[in-house]
Amino acid sequence: MTTAPHPWLAAFKIYTNPRVIGMLFLGFSAGLPLLLILGTLSFWLREAGIDRATIGHLSWVGLAYGFKWVWAPLVDRLSLPLLTRWLGRRRAWLLLSQCVIAAALFGMANTDPALHLQHTVWLALAVAFASATQDIALDAYRIEAVSQEKQGAMAATYQAGYRLAMITAGAGVLWIASAVDTTPSSYDFAPWRIAYLVMAASMIVGILTTFTIREPEVSLTSATREQEARARAALIRRGYSGRLLGVLAWIYGAVLSPFLDFVRRFGWQALLILALIAIYRISDVVMGVMSNPFYVDMGYTKDEVATVSKVYGVIMTIAGAGLGGVLTARIGVMRTLFLGAVLSAATNLLFVWLAGLGHDVSALIFTVSADNLSAGIASSAFVAYLSGLTNTAYSATQYALFSSVMLLLPKFIAGFSGDFVDAYGYANFFTATALIGVPVLVLVWLAGRARLSDKL
Repeated sequence: MTTAPHPWLAAFKIYTNPRVIGMLFLGFSAGLPLLLILGTLSFWLREAGIDRATIGHLSWVGLAYGFKWVWAPLVDRLSLPLLTRWLGRRRAWLLLSQCVIAAALFGMANTDPALHLQHTVWLALAVAFASATQDIALDAYRIEAVSQEKQGAMAATYQAGYRLAMITAGAGVLWIASAVDTTPSSYDFAPWRIAYLVMAASMIVGILTTFTIREPEVSLTSATREQEARARAALIRRGYSGRLLGVLAWIYGAVLSPFLDFVRRFGWQALLILALIAIYRISDVVMGVMSNPFYVDMGYTKDEVATVSKVYGVIMTIAGAGLGGVLTARIGVMRTLFLGAVLSAATNLLFVWLAGLGHDVSALIFTVSADNLSAGIASSAFVAYLSGLTNTAYSATQYALFSSVMLLLPKFIAGFSGDFVDAYGYANFFTATALIGVPVLVLVWLAGRARLSDKL
């Protein structure tokens, strides 16, 4: 007699699905550019003599991710010449964005920020916009490729690939730069150039994966087609015809419909949902901008930061993401979301403790590991939550809206993080990042109650 597997073991089998496995490589492609224009770049800029306030302000480059909903309708509905016919809608946009990222990283590798900071900023912006575009297409692919019950696992493997890329873009860059640095006591552009050239070449992982995956087959629902048909008929009744009718109908279907659909489906809860999305990751995002400058100012070397922050931390994030995917399947999205919010805010207080200790590698390992484990749980649950809010007819635009709202306020506040540290010190800064996570708990509780009441 065959014994049925334990429910928790059965939950882990979801990770054997081929599409779930494929997200590992796509997640790597998505995660590679982020640190190269934010975290790792801030280390490079600080070593190059750029002041903390300027580094904080330059983190606003990341606001490109906060405005990606503006051009998401193009990714959702606009065909690219030749590429769309050859690869399909999602893969065409993936390939284009990946090639632009590789080219812009190559440009950054050949620009010394100590001499041409403005050039570095423009190239970082190009990476940010192309990376945000890749995220739009990739998120749409992830949502369309599998059913709702597999979204937690898709989010977890995506996070695993994403974090492996962060090891590459974080520890990898620091190790390469450290290995070839002949003048470790002073700034040298050459090691950073070599490291960023390697990163530009690493985008080949995403490019090859894009050629390998299959385009998801998703068609508009009858309700969506009827709604857009009614809108077109209304335009005809108003006297529009020809090319102008086609343009206006396209704008309605690609730009207006995704937002109207969201409001129709959730009503007054749409405001609550958007408020939760806007601040859920605020503790981690605001704190993250100053983490690398903190390590530099505390006297940690590139090798120490690479080993502890970019390896131990990322491994714990992957573990947290996997645990988050299982918890989402076993106890539900909202409970896991609440747990992730509690842990994310609480672990920021460990950095207050670390700031008081000074240079202590053992304490750094513990702090970074705990912080990244909680971030992995929170990220996995949050991605699953956002995926469940979308209509597959508008997956690229709606998910871009959600993920943009998620980053807009935190990134804006993070731009002042250097000024706050200069005025009040690191300990007070980390305490503040923990406190701003408290309202998140209230919103998760309210959203959970609203969701439960809808099911009754």
